[in-house]
Amino acid sequence: MAKGRTTINAPITHAWNQGIYKSLRILLHLIGAVQFIYAIYYDHVYVHHPHPDNDKNNYSFGGKFRFLTFLDAIIQAVYFVICLGNDFIGTNEVAPKKMPAIRKIKDYILAALAFPIALNVGISFWTLYAIDRELVFPKVLDAIFPGWLNHILHTNIVVFIVLEMFTSFRTYPKRINGLTGLIAFMLSYLIWVHVIKHFSGVWVYPVLEVLELPQRIVFFGAILVFTVFLYLFGETINKIVWAKELKLAQRKVK
Repeated sequence: MAKGRTTINAPITHAWNQGIYKSLRILLHLIGAVQFIYAIYYDHVYVHHPHPDNDKNNYSFGGKFRFLTFLDAIIQAVYFVICLGNDFIGTNEVAPKKMPAIRKIKDYILAALAFPIALNVGISFWTLYAIDRELVFPKVLDAIFPGWLNHILHTNIVVFIVLEMFTSFRTYPKRINGLTGLIAFMLSYLIWVHVIKHFSGVWVYPVLEVLELPQRIVFFGAILVFTVFLYLFGETINKIVWAKELKLAQRKVK
């Protein structure tokens, strides 16, 4: 056996996967799971959006599932719960002998949904809020939508998924597979927005009310392009942050 050469199919372990780093990663996953689950519960049970008097019967069609923010909170909650499960019954190793199914699911969800959707929601919301908050979060909501909940759903989603990108190693899926899942989700949501409009007569977001049809087409197209860009951005960040580990994972055992 030559010195310095890996000759057995053993997991590759690093400092970030041991001791205090492992504990901090588990704590990150626990806090992420708890806060997003509680935010979903509080939003669903205690926050009731106002509606026009003449649209009482149809305005709430779809419930909280009308909002991408709410759907994204569910994605984040599911993702961080899976992360916790992977911490205890899966593995965070770079190259384990056999990749557990829970680890494969975790890696795919982050790449295809959790990272790009979180950044999409956070960046889009705060950009429109800075331009004109009435387009995305009217002042009337201040009385019923707590500031802490607003920040969990529109700020912490970005903070926690970025921290996750830097603290947990993952292997991105083949680009075609990751983008297929992401685009399928976004197209399904855009169709859902139009279904809601059809049955309720009201656009989910005020910004859509002020756009003409050609402008809405451009707006929706821009959202899709932007989301694809965020996927590629996440993939690039992962390659940079985990360059050494990815090379080790791809090395063939001889």
